[in-house]
Amino acid sequence: MRNNAFHSTYLRERAGRAEITPTTPCEAGSFASLTLTYTAGYFGIDDTGSLKIVHRFASDMGKMQFSDPEGWNHVTAEASNGAVLELRYDMKGNIRPWDKTLLIRVQRGFLREGDTITVRIGDRRGGSPGIRIQTFTEPTFEFRVLVDAFATYNYVELPVQPTIPVVAGPPVLYKAILPTQRRVGQPFALGFKGEDKWGNPSHLVEGRFTLHASLPVKGLPAQLEVKAGQLATRIEGLRVDLPGELRIAVRNAAGRPVCASNPLRIDESVELQPFWADLHGQSEETIGTNSARELIVFARDTAFLDAMSHQGNDFQITTPFWQELNRLTAEYNVDGRFIAFPGYEWSGNTGLGGDRNVLFRDEGRQIHRSHHALVEDLSDLATDANSAADLFRALKDENAVVFAHIGGRYADIKMAHDGRIERAVEVHSDWGTFEWLLEDAFDQGFRVGVVANSDGHKGRHGASHPGASLFGAYGGLSCLLATGLSRDALFEALRKRHHYATTGCRVHLDTRVHFDNPAELYGDDPNMGGQVTDKVGVARMGDILRSTDDSVTLEIDVSAGAPIERIEIRNRTTVLETWRPYTQEHLGRRIRMIWEGSEYRGRGRQSVWDGSATLTGNRIVSFTPINLWNIDKPLQRKADNQLAWQTLTTGGFGGAELILADAHAGTLAIDTKLVKVELAVSGIGLEDQVLATGGGIKRQMRVFRLPDVNDANSARLSRRIQRSKVDEDALYVCITFEDGHLAWSSPTYVLR
Repeated sequence: MRNNAFHSTYLRERAGRAEITPTTPCEAGSFASLTLTYTAGYFGIDDTGSLKIVHRFASDMGKMQFSDPEGWNHVTAEASNGAVLELRYDMKGNIRPWDKTLLIRVQRGFLREGDTITVRIGDRRGGSPGIRIQTFTEPTFEFRVLVDAFATYNYVELPVQPTIPVVAGPPVLYKAILPTQRRVGQPFALGFKGEDKWGNPSHLVEGRFTLHASLPVKGLPAQLEVKAGQLATRIEGLRVDLPGELRIAVRNAAGRPVCASNPLRIDESVELQPFWADLHGQSEETIGTNSARELIVFARDTAFLDAMSHQGNDFQITTPFWQELNRLTAEYNVDGRFIAFPGYEWSGNTGLGGDRNVLFRDEGRQIHRSHHALVEDLSDLATDANSAADLFRALKDENAVVFAHIGGRYADIKMAHDGRIERAVEVHSDWGTFEWLLEDAFDQGFRVGVVANSDGHKGRHGASHPGASLFGAYGGLSCLLATGLSRDALFEALRKRHHYATTGCRVHLDTRVHFDNPAELYGDDPNMGGQVTDKVGVARMGDILRSTDDSVTLEIDVSAGAPIERIEIRNRTTVLETWRPYTQEHLGRRIRMIWEGSEYRGRGRQSVWDGSATLTGNRIVSFTPINLWNIDKPLQRKADNQLAWQTLTTGGFGGAELILADAHAGTLAIDTKLVKVELAVSGIGLEDQVLATGGGIKRQMRVFRLPDVNDANSARLSRRIQRSKVDEDALYVCITFEDGHLAWSSPTYVLR
């Protein structure tokens, strides 16, 4: 069910035809040479008429060029009758989502019926390696061909469009995924898959793997046989009958370790269970890739999620597609197995409030679009909500939850917010990391939870690798703490802010606030008329309470698959303490350089960090990239003691870790457009050396030292917190892991 986005279909049976060769599968991220042949129809193409060959915004296929026959992505075109052709490439040369445009203009001459234009996409005749195929899989990658036969710039779609299949490459990374907490004796499942170098689940995983559990697991086979063609394997009905922390290691047939699972905490009693969700992603019917059905199936069966929501841009959701989305969520929603929420992304202009995500409890609800820019049917124009304030008014009686999103447009919660509906802010997605949105909420006195999702456009809902595009980050996940896996239970978790967010890792995280004297627990935000419903001695993340205590105790419990680098304990915008699982005495030869932040809040937020680091008077033994997702632009050794990189950030962070031959000798010179500095290695210690850039949002570099070995994958902390005498308290944590992932708890709000 594709949105034609107003391309003309006038007499398209007379517009000609297009074919592409070869049609054999192309490996994602590989180089290929494709020949697209357009044969003119009855009208031909008039003098100064043209073709557009367009592909989707979401695609990160190589940028076509016409000047370097030996370079990547070289493209040529020639007319069979000798007509002179002019070629241009424009990343935004056509109607969304078919933005990326190769324009072929008949500069001199014309075409009659039967004449051809041969387009070599990735022309290898001059030495080019070809066109770099997009880095993610798609069974029908489409080159949509549009014809301006009459030289009017009114383009007609061909009735049949050429496509090629894009498939995954061989696996280079394996993942074993468990839930993060369950009760003793409660059934659970283990998910296992292999991914290619671009994060695509690989159909080429094959062979026997052995499973080794840290606790006795009933139902867990000793061996797992995987046949080629399977994208993922799921083992159901597992149980652990004693409390503890389960981790499962996977080895290949040769006995070599291939991966280890995230930890699963097994407890005697669990009041609220964690369920993992990606509540924001799009399919090809709007601006994403692959169908909405395929997106849902991927989330459930390949990303091993518990819950999801398709969140297409509202101005691309036609009424038939909205009805189809509702049919799909009803079909796939199964209590206790998988929850699919109907919903959409309200995509209002930034000046009218910016992006919001709407989740409905039930199917069949009215979609209130921000506008109808790409929906041709205007019969329901009166239902539009053009501003965020209009949206909140339209939803005031709906069983719906909204969270604020930063995408191309950013949510301006200072302009419009309704705490009865908008319960959370999205601090991370494929677009980057946006802690400033939570800080906006604090500034306004709003009480919100934090979520993270993908807003993935590449068909990998719940496992959203950014590929080689300008998306700056791996997609996030939200962990909803609920009484069970149902829409009602998850809605209650969202309304009570009982959830935490990560940049895509699955970690166990629990924060509790303990009171000396019983605190009054609100059933809902008192700003929205909520009343006290109970008196408690302990509160969890997301709770809102009133307490007379001058100090409280914050307890933090975290377990992860990677070592903990630091835990920041925060009260609103203040970092009360930065805890590390090591001290100055433990530090060794590991040095980290981190670059982070964004240019500003809007679309052009990319901060470019291209640069180098040169060590003198010492030697770089080895180095490791951190969050450098685009493997076309690797961290490279340019000389024995010099590293170079090309990268950008969009609010999150990237970086490099260096292991030095001598822990303290020499000088480290960093050279980027934003930061140029020389640092004595001996002066790099436990605390960050912050190198400010004089602009942007948290745009800076940090340099610090780590121990040679850090095996602290878990931590339990208890801290006495002196309460603010000025503001209400919002206590939460941000945790940084050594593998580059982050996790945030929702704040616990304590009122005077």
